[in-house]
This record gives sequence, C-alpha cells and structure tokens, in this order.
Amino acid sequence: MTRVIQMDQTGDPSALYTTDMDLPAPKADEVRIRQSLIGVNFVDIYFRKGLYPFPVMPGVPGVEAVGRVCATGKDVSGFDIGERVAYAGFPVGSYRTERNIAANRLIKLPNDLTDEQIAGSLLRGLTAYFLLARVCHVQPGQSILIHAAAGGLGQILTRWAKLSGATTIGTVSTSEKADLARQQGLDHAIFYKEQDFETAIDDLTAGRGVDFAIDGIGGEALVKTIRTTKPFGTTVNIGEVGGALPLIDVRTLSNRFLIRASVLAFANNIQDYHRAAAAWFDILRQSHFPAAHSYSFTNAPQAHADLEAGATSGAIYLQADH
Repeated sequence: MTRVIQMDQTGDPSALYTTDMDLPAPKADEVRIRQSLIGVNFVDIYFRKGLYPFPVMPGVPGVEAVGRVCATGKDVSGFDIGERVAYAGFPVGSYRTERNIAANRLIKLPNDLTDEQIAGSLLRGLTAYFLLARVCHVQPGQSILIHAAAGGLGQILTRWAKLSGATTIGTVSTSEKADLARQQGLDHAIFYKEQDFETAIDDLTAGRGVDFAIDGIGGEALVKTIRTTKPFGTTVNIGEVGGALPLIDVRTLSNRFLIRASVLAFANNIQDYHRAAAAWFDILRQSHFPAAHSYSFTNAPQAHADLEAGATSGAIYLQADH
C-alpha cells in the first residue's frame, strides 16, 4: 500500500484528500521510488481546478519528486537500491509516498546537491532552461521582463538571465519581494500595484521595449506584456494565474512574436529533459536560493492555498510520510 493524495472532482484545495492505494510491482522498464520530498507547482493547481484535465478520475496531482530507488523492473539496469533520484514532468501523479515510474524519466542526483535543494525546484529549473536557452536564446546585452520576479520560478529566471548577461526587469508586489529578486540579480523592480508596468518598461528602455517577456499571469496582463516588447521581440506565456487567456487581435502581434510554451511538452523529449536537468544543477551550484517551504504530506491543501494566494516566495514541497 502507498499513501496518495487524490481528488474525485475539480475544485478548491479542499478537493484534495489523503487515502491508501495498492501499488503493483514495477513493470519491466520501471523503477519503484520511495519518495521523500514531493514538489508542488502551479501546474498542480491547474489540474486541481480543471484547467488541465486528468486522464481519469479520481486523479492524483503532482509532476515531480525526489526519493530513493527501492525496486527495479526486470529490464532495468544502472540503478542501485537506495540510490538518490528525482524526476519531473509527465505522467501526472507524484503526490504519493511510493511510485513506479519509467526508468528513463529518472535523473540521478549528484552528491554535491542535497535533496532539499532539488525538491520543488526541478520543474522550475527545467522551465527556466527551456525558456531562456531554448525559446528565447537569451544573449548578453539583451533585456527581459519577468513577471512575479520574486516567486519560485521568477527568482530562478532572474538569476539565470543575469548569469546569461541580460538586463533583468521584474514585476513585484512589495519592497520585501523586490529585495528577494534583487538578491538574484534583478536590475529593475516594478511595483505593479503602484505602477503601470507597460509605462514603466517604456521609461526604463527609453521607448525601445524589452527583447523578451515571460508572462505567467495571463488575463488582461498578457496584451500589455506583448506591448512591452521591442519590434520583433518575443513574449512567452506560461500560465494564467491572473485569469483566462484573452482573445488577441492579430494586429497586436505586428512585428512581435508570441508563444504559449509548455515545459511538460518539452520534457517529453528524453535527451532535452536530461540536458536541461544537468544545466539546472550547474546553476544551483553557483547560486543561493531561499529555503523551500515545507509542508507535511497530509497538508497538501494548505500548500495549494498558500501557493495560489502568493504567500510563498520559493520552492514548495511535501514531506512524504513513511
């Protein structure tokens, strides 16, 4: 038996509940992991609310975890019992204390990085690599707007973009969050509750606009974000925290690019997935991010509520009960 957090219907965080489930032996190409720390991400909220549908209901959310190998299928080699591993991406279903997963999805963890550094940050690290290195191809001297620059992903994007030589501009809600983002290399903070970020970008760039804009807000902010980019600049939408994505007049995209990008789709390519993880581990080695917010396994509803309310500023994980 394994403990799982699942839901029978979409809804608010109270839809999540803890129960027990039988776990079969791993298939020929699978590894069983005894999970210790389970990442909580915004995509989990999207599944919980029904923005992204579960393949079947009841559904188990979650797309990443850290743990140790406890059994292997008959065709699996290269993994030792007790070895530290992690994974992120499809298939959904990481909110459980033990899990069988395809061996090629597992990433062996280096000895110089702790479980706590990686837990809750792996999907965000893959996302940052995907956005900055593969979608935007950020180069020294370019500029980038990062919404929610003090959030878990925002801090990683800010740090990585700064290490890539870019000028970093970020929206934040408070001076405390601005300080968090500045510690990761934020050059210019825009207090979106007090300032119009489109006007602020115009002032900061002398009317030129930014090369890239990363938008996880959606809603009305998306169109404004597109307008902050310079001619032939790129806006990348990765979420809709601020509301459903709007219909966009194609004229808004005159001489500008817009892409709605999915790191989960990117991570389906196994070579890209492992390459991105290695790049993220290198960034972790040369960075210092705030300690993750930790919740007990059964307190997943509170973790969801806090993340959705913007009450957290870094990685989030559940501690598995064993």
